[in-house]
Amino acid sequence: MLFKRYYILLLLFFGTASAQYISTDDTRTPLQLIEDVLINSGCASVSNVSVSGGNFATGDTSYGYFNANGSSFTFPEGIILSTGKIIDARGPNYFISDDTAPGWTGDQDLNYALGISNSINATVLEFDFIPIGNQISFDYIFASEEYHGSATCTYSDGFAFLLKEVGTTNYQNLALIPNTAIPVKVTTVHPEILGGCPAQNEQYFDAFNGPEYPTNFNGQTKVLTARATVIPNTPYHIKLVIADEGNYRYDSAIFLRGGSFNLGLDLGDDRTLANRNPVCFDENLTLNATSVGAQSYQWNFNGSPIVGQTASTLTFNPPYSTTQNGIYAVAVTYSPTCTIVSDIELEFSPELQANQTSYNFCDTEGAQDGISTITLSDITPTLFTNLPATFQVNYFSSITSTTPLSNLFTLTTPFQQIIYVRIANNNCYNNIPVTLNIQVFTDTILDETLGICNNDPTILTADSGYPSYLWNTGETSPSIQVTMPDTYTVTIGNNDGCTKVKTFTVVGSEIATITDIIINDFNDNNSIEIIAIGNGDYEYSIDGVHYQSSTIFYNLSKLEYTAYVKDKNRCGIATHVFYLLQIPKYFTPNGDGFNETWNIRNLSERGFNQTIISVFDRYGKLLKQFSGNSTGWDGTYNGKNLLADDYWFSISNQGKELFRGHFTLKR
Repeated sequence: MLFKRYYILLLLFFGTASAQYISTDDTRTPLQLIEDVLINSGCASVSNVSVSGGNFATGDTSYGYFNANGSSFTFPEGIILSTGKIIDARGPNYFISDDTAPGWTGDQDLNYALGISNSINATVLEFDFIPIGNQISFDYIFASEEYHGSATCTYSDGFAFLLKEVGTTNYQNLALIPNTAIPVKVTTVHPEILGGCPAQNEQYFDAFNGPEYPTNFNGQTKVLTARATVIPNTPYHIKLVIADEGNYRYDSAIFLRGGSFNLGLDLGDDRTLANRNPVCFDENLTLNATSVGAQSYQWNFNGSPIVGQTASTLTFNPPYSTTQNGIYAVAVTYSPTCTIVSDIELEFSPELQANQTSYNFCDTEGAQDGISTITLSDITPTLFTNLPATFQVNYFSSITSTTPLSNLFTLTTPFQQIIYVRIANNNCYNNIPVTLNIQVFTDTILDETLGICNNDPTILTADSGYPSYLWNTGETSPSIQVTMPDTYTVTIGNNDGCTKVKTFTVVGSEIATITDIIINDFNDNNSIEIIAIGNGDYEYSIDGVHYQSSTIFYNLSKLEYTAYVKDKNRCGIATHVFYLLQIPKYFTPNGDGFNETWNIRNLSERGFNQTIISVFDRYGKLLKQFSGNSTGWDGTYNGKNLLADDYWFSISNQGKELFRGHFTLKR
């Protein structure tokens, strides 16, 4: 607790801060504390009041009166019972309160109630009383120095509010977590402690306190109410006790709200949606405040008298409305100085008006088998015409199922299934059947890709024969005209209201421009590659009939071809004539008039207009030179016929050699 010691030094150094803290007073007698502070009512019949606590040499007490003193503390005033000096319970929260005193023992009744054996430093306030009504209650806050760090998970002082009929031996502990048998302690009421332990009954924990808090305790619970059913006009004994457990370190305290000890009537549990027990729309309800010795009754609603309702009972009959929701109280007067007010909160459930219990959905999944996934929360707003916003709707597979269906529910039977609606936070309603119908769209709808030539208008036509169309352009006709490349979708609806989406991918296109024909014709296997550019999707041909996606063609034997480049999107065909060179592999100068000379054809068509062809024998001797546009070589040298043999040649154009090869002279 170095934190607190550090701040007490700051307080001594800088002076008292301006924040307000509670005040305490130990001068009041035990009877005054009970009659004037805790009960503060002319209805009390109290006797045998006693108190015990620490015997401090300073004269301080461990019990007494407290006042909020203008601070933010929850209770304006009341009684404080502590395991230390009540003067040390005052804020600020700067130092450790861990007082003790000589001979300050524990309490056996507390030990028994909490199942412990080592209580010490017990402070006890007890008295007898006679209830007029059939219920007692009072409000309290438990605060402790043991609300700090991981100690919160392990250590706790103990306290109990022990009640029994006078003359009996068994006590009933009223200081319990609501609707449980768990005693209220540090270890049973706290949030999650990081690195320590998970939260325990966190909804009843108030806060860990900083230095400038009205009390000198590290934390406390929210306001809790101790409550018990009693027999009217029967003597009871109550023992309010708090003690340290194990050792005197780290004090704790109980703060009892002044005037909260109610000796009234039990009108029953609150009937609210939060408690899952509202008054049902078809239920008759009677609140009964009949009490022996009562002189008069006055029923009130939300703090105002209900005109004419002065009987001991108040009856409610359907139909109800939400305007009746609120706090109903009865003031029972026993004498001019004794009036007891008891109340109950009532909320009335409306009779739900069914709006729709059968729903049609489309199978949005690929199989179109009548099995689909439904978002159940989409149904809820249309189930009833008057569903309160606070009602929690759950869906179940059968009337006996206790496990709610997932919000994303996949049908288990095709095309139709009945599920059941239940109001989860209200027990007034039976299962309501809801029919889920699954419609299908079994027709096949295929996407399309097409081109648009130079932004010329083109028509997109969806599959015909359906009652509805909705394009992403906003148009609702089966066909639309477009002029720009883009992605267009149309939602097609069938007679069951189910839809499929067809996508048109419209790509921009244009006729190609052939920029080059790359010719490889100096090989045995002549080939060409067509080079074309343009914004289109093209295919290629060299006969205008057979097209291919490849731009390369092999095994070409003709001298002249036409290249065709066709746009697949019907934007046109580009053409280009090209020529291949023909290099004869042999010639036969034998005087028969056929194949008498050797030459290379199409040189000028290929643009080789300054071509020189040189012929050599196998030894490299130059035999003949001639231009590409001449008639060629006749197989003679110096006027004499050369022998049949292989001869070599070279082709040069403008002085640059293009190719070398050989051919055969046959006789």
